[in-house]
Amino acid sequence: MSDTHAQTVAFVRESMVPPADPPLGETGIFKWVRENLFSSWLNVLLSVLSIAFVVWALAHLLPWFLQSVWDAGSLTECREIRDARYGEGAASACFAVITERWNQLLFGFYPPEHYWRPVLAFVLFLVAVSPVLFQGLPRRLLAFTAIYPFIGYWLLWGGTIWGPLLVIAGFVIGWGAFRLAEPRLGTLAAAIAAILLPLAWWFFAVGPIAGDLAQIAPIGLVRIGSGDFGGFMLAFIIGVAGIALSFPLGILLALGRQSHLFIINKSCVGFIEIIRGVPLIVWLFTASLLLNYFLPPGTNFDLMLRVIIMVTLFAAAYMAEVIRGGLAALPRGQYEAADALGLDYWKAMRLIILPQALKISIPGIVNTFIGLFKDTTLVVFIGLLDPIGLSNAIRASTEWNGIYWELFVFIGLLFWICCFSMSRYSMYLERKLETGHR
Repeated sequence: MSDTHAQTVAFVRESMVPPADPPLGETGIFKWVRENLFSSWLNVLLSVLSIAFVVWALAHLLPWFLQSVWDAGSLTECREIRDARYGEGAASACFAVITERWNQLLFGFYPPEHYWRPVLAFVLFLVAVSPVLFQGLPRRLLAFTAIYPFIGYWLLWGGTIWGPLLVIAGFVIGWGAFRLAEPRLGTLAAAIAAILLPLAWWFFAVGPIAGDLAQIAPIGLVRIGSGDFGGFMLAFIIGVAGIALSFPLGILLALGRQSHLFIINKSCVGFIEIIRGVPLIVWLFTASLLLNYFLPPGTNFDLMLRVIIMVTLFAAAYMAEVIRGGLAALPRGQYEAADALGLDYWKAMRLIILPQALKISIPGIVNTFIGLFKDTTLVVFIGLLDPIGLSNAIRASTEWNGIYWELFVFIGLLFWICCFSMSRYSMYLERKLETGHR
């Protein structure tokens, strides 16, 4: 090759080609549609069928919602308004039943003049759980979290204020007994004293003392029996109580099932397998009918309290298996690391093992919570008027006989809001605790 030719051929770029936009089919919505909806002939077929179904469903549902009637005194009046506005037989929802009976669906037969009490109890509940769910809040709020169950009970059921205060005093007695007895008698004897003394106080002293104090200083709210509870408030109380109580009990059962002590291990295994092997509805019937046969004659054991106990035990059995899965998924090296640090069993569990096991178990735990909350609708079969039970009572009235979907849409929306909130919080918690290890 000659020198002249070598000098005229450029091997090094002296100017850049101006950038060009990517093809239209490789950006934005066009790329997403091509990759997710029409990437193959099967996806094309499924996408077309799905879009056709959505269009068909919206064509039937949107007129039903958009042409709904919100102000009427009965189903007959609702249909008359529909015929006058949209024509005879037009698709129209009669949400007037929600407008008229929303308070009954939410509060049951709770006296209307006392609605402020469950509303205040709900607001205080949100304040009480906030420091547990979110780390950025002041830790001082945990003191309010600890006493909220007694405040919530007093607001909802009413009665003298001395009863809840004396119950709190029982916990103080147990704590004081443990602190005084541990240096002299040892941890086991101190723990037994811390359990027996509060039980004796609650069973034998709280009632008489509360009655005497109520005579001297009658401070309290109007007493409202459990028979007046109903609607979504009833489902919320049973669900929240079951969730709050079953979680620590499930942790203890999971640890007990992994214990090397024969009696503790077999007792926990037997409890978990018996509870999980029987449907919840059977346990609810047990709480409603059979439990009274084992109580002393004349004992008035509140049905709502019996249901809360049974729901708690049922959820705790499932919670124990979820947490046991988290404990089993933890590498053996974590247990060995705790031993190498010289930690005893409880410190190892509290500081190293349980935090990691609970993190692994978050999806299963929240799934159990959501299932428990939805299962509260089963109490309708034992005579408690939850939202489903009240919807049946409303549909049986002469004014609203024949209405159906509107009530269940409203009830389903309430349950969806609560369950979706729990699901989103679990996702937030998983992202917050993500350490980057897979």
